[in-house]
Amino acid sequence: MKTVGSEQFTEIREAVRALCADFPAEYHRRIDEERGYPEAFVDALTKAGWMAALIPEEYGGSGLGLTEASVIMEEINRAGGNSGACHGQMYNMNTLVRHGSEEQKQKYLPRIAAGELRLQSMGVTEPTTGTDTTKIKTTAVRKGDRYVINGQKVWISRIQHSDLMILLARTTPLDQVRKKSEGMSIFIVDLKDAIGNGMSVQPILNMVNHETNELFFDNLEIPAENLIGEEGQGFKYILTGLNAERALIAAECIGDGYWFIDKVTAYTKERVVFGRPIGQNQGVQFPIAESFIEVEAANLMRFEACRLYDENRPCGTEANMAKYLAAKASWEAANACLQFHGGFGFAAEYDIERKFRETRLYQVAPISTNLILSYVAEHVLGLPRSF
Repeated sequence: MKTVGSEQFTEIREAVRALCADFPAEYHRRIDEERGYPEAFVDALTKAGWMAALIPEEYGGSGLGLTEASVIMEEINRAGGNSGACHGQMYNMNTLVRHGSEEQKQKYLPRIAAGELRLQSMGVTEPTTGTDTTKIKTTAVRKGDRYVINGQKVWISRIQHSDLMILLARTTPLDQVRKKSEGMSIFIVDLKDAIGNGMSVQPILNMVNHETNELFFDNLEIPAENLIGEEGQGFKYILTGLNAERALIAAECIGDGYWFIDKVTAYTKERVVFGRPIGQNQGVQFPIAESFIEVEAANLMRFEACRLYDENRPCGTEANMAKYLAAKASWEAANACLQFHGGFGFAAEYDIERKFRETRLYQVAPISTNLILSYVAEHVLGLPRSF
């Protein structure tokens, strides 16, 4: 099936598909059943260099752009895997690459590229603030050559399978800043040093096998040299990672969408009821065709968001819209695939119910569809702010 962008980045697509072929549906199904982590799969991606795609060549990486990174994520999901196990390193990487000091880059990037360290986690969301990031309550107070961290984070993924975390904390109280987006700073946290020494982790069991946690900080001390960029400008820096995250999530949803469409198209051609393939019925054809059209449209917006990002141009609107369109399209494709498989769609051996759960997440995370609509209404259409 020829799709938008399928003739681009052929070498990357073929190489990622070949790697994914060594980890068939049975592998991902078993990991899901065990609520485990695809350690072997992530290691294979790392050894093949895909997890270092965004690291500049001078630090041992591939020096690719977000566009290429998005293709990697798309192909993993289209092959039946779940990029959620590893995508954090992709979108966190640009925060460090674009805003980290030369000393920080030299210290971390070569080791990440070599697979000695994983940068899979980002600590932003809090229980009482959610997407109202400027109201975060986690604080970082400078004391000599260290910062002391106190507060709480929630829905923080892959802590148990990461060595480093990007953390957003308030360094100046909200009532003391000129703009509410000021006074926040970002830090690199060495998780092995932090856990048990001021930071504790509480896993959250959830519908998807997506390892996520609640974090508690009680006088956690981190070196002042772990501050990324200028103190108080962290919100601006973190947007680099958030825009990348939304574009990458869009690509993952697009991969899911194509997986569902491939699956249901093949099945409805072969499934015969009342003497004819069910795919001959327009009531079956139309939802599948509509899903395909929507995935294709979302794919165009994904490539536009990535293009702007790679050119260091503003892309918040495009990244948000790509994520919205792709999450919606993949969900509709998932519904069609499940519906037309009938009872078989609920059987674990068909993998549909697993992928169904995985793609549903992206209507909510990393930003809900309603927040994207609010963003477009206010920042694009000029409507009054609704909150």
